[in-house]
Amino acid sequence: MSLLHPPHGATKNPSTENVQEEPRDSDGPERNLTLNQDDLEAGSEADIAEIERVYRKIDFRIIPAFWVLYFLCSAIRSNVGLAQTMNIESGHDLGSVLNLTPHQISTGLALFYVCYVVFDLPSNLIMTKLSPHVWMSRIVIGVGIIGSCMAAMKAAWSLYLLRLLLGIVIAGMWPGMAYYLTLFYPPSRTGKRIGQYYTAAQISAAVVGLVSAGFQKMDGDQGLVGFQWMFLVYGVITVAVGIALLFWLPDRPTPPGQQDATTQRSKYLSWVPRSPPVLTGRDAEIHYRDLTRVYKRPRWSLRNLLQVMLDWRIWPLLIMYFGVVGVGIGVQNYATVIIKSINPSLSGIELSLLSAPIWIMDLIAILLVTPISDRFHRSRALFFSLAASLQITGLLITTYAGSESNSWPRYGGLLIIGFGLGPTVPITMTWTTEIFQPRHGEVGVAAASAVVSGWGNLGSILTTYALYEGWSADANAAGREKYKKSNLVMVGILGGSILSALSMHVLVRVFDGKKQEVLAGADGDDDTKIVDGAARREVEQRGFEGLGRSIFKVFKRGRS
Repeated sequence: MSLLHPPHGATKNPSTENVQEEPRDSDGPERNLTLNQDDLEAGSEADIAEIERVYRKIDFRIIPAFWVLYFLCSAIRSNVGLAQTMNIESGHDLGSVLNLTPHQISTGLALFYVCYVVFDLPSNLIMTKLSPHVWMSRIVIGVGIIGSCMAAMKAAWSLYLLRLLLGIVIAGMWPGMAYYLTLFYPPSRTGKRIGQYYTAAQISAAVVGLVSAGFQKMDGDQGLVGFQWMFLVYGVITVAVGIALLFWLPDRPTPPGQQDATTQRSKYLSWVPRSPPVLTGRDAEIHYRDLTRVYKRPRWSLRNLLQVMLDWRIWPLLIMYFGVVGVGIGVQNYATVIIKSINPSLSGIELSLLSAPIWIMDLIAILLVTPISDRFHRSRALFFSLAASLQITGLLITTYAGSESNSWPRYGGLLIIGFGLGPTVPITMTWTTEIFQPRHGEVGVAAASAVVSGWGNLGSILTTYALYEGWSADANAAGREKYKKSNLVMVGILGGSILSALSMHVLVRVFDGKKQEVLAGADGDDDTKIVDGAARREVEQRGFEGLGRSIFKVFKRGRS
């Protein structure tokens, strides 16, 4: 029996209303699809096992592909940090080959984030209007081309130019991935999956550190130094992966019975490969019933975008992201530099190898914490604040622990920072989509996630340009004073992120209260709210007041 049509004589629910499917923004002829909300609630109800099977099928098509693309793009973005110390003994490090000062390298690192901040929002908004899988593939191919060109850098101007271009082409990737997930998953399922592919950044940081030891062994082969081989190999592989994604990543889902948008192409997209739909037949119908709000895709206007930008909820999330991404990028780009300041006797290969465990700790924290934060979704501020507090602890240990004769406790502080970094970015992005999808719909997710991750990367500009090698007095300080001030500045911005998270938690409770559960089924339009299967299930399974109250109830039962 079709999921879209109730059995004869099914009882109508007078509290529900008819929903008219808006015309889709496709390149081909538009077609309306009229559906009755009662039809969605009646009929052959899928059990939880079937629903889980459908989402596993979606996982297979999206999560591994996202993991690979994020791994490669993260490697190309952060390889400049490793290049600062690769083959430093033979004078073939980035600074020596390009005749760069530490301040010029810091400038090159920061220029990437300047373009990222500027172009993140436009890129994500364009993605909502075009084919999402084509746009994601475009990003990956562009990153691979720029990454390959970085092997040919000869002077400061080429570093500046290529970092600027890299920021432009990669803009929208991270918020675009979060937006892409909301086309296929309800909010209760996004946090875990963001955490799953976000592990690629941590594994990438660890692996590129280990693999860079091999590239350093290739120093001088075919006239290329070690870091040039690294840029060239990663760039070529990334271009190949970007092309493959055109055939693999699914486009946005379309309602069962409606003509697939991919069968109609404009002349501008006629050359683009058609990827097969992720779901067909009964699986597509099950997904439609479980996530109807995604299929009802109203057009958005500048007025809708302005409403998102004026929503006060976006700003605490932005401050949260500012602190944790600033610390994360600062540590990622300067990990080997910080370790060398702790123990100046280490070689370039040893520095690369010692940077890897930081990101292994990061990976472990993601796998442990993000699934729990999904389960206790009302306590995201608590999970975020505890993780950020761990980063502060690690920074203080790195700054003050150990002695001149025993510097290893300071390295242990870097491992603690890595563990604290893990869940903070996924939690922030998940919380953003969770709040803005029900309030503002598709444009809310696209705009809010782009603003939070884009403008939040002003923190990355701070840590890459103004701190560490970019802060001459701090970089030239003697002994244990080296980078002390930079570490303390990062402690300060993390404190601001924690205060912002706690404020967000309180303000959402005060201003939204119980409306949050009601909004779980809305599509952003007060006149046409959809309570689909996922929304009902979220209210039933997650209708508790948070981690603290749950623990209190368990404790109370134990005493009674």
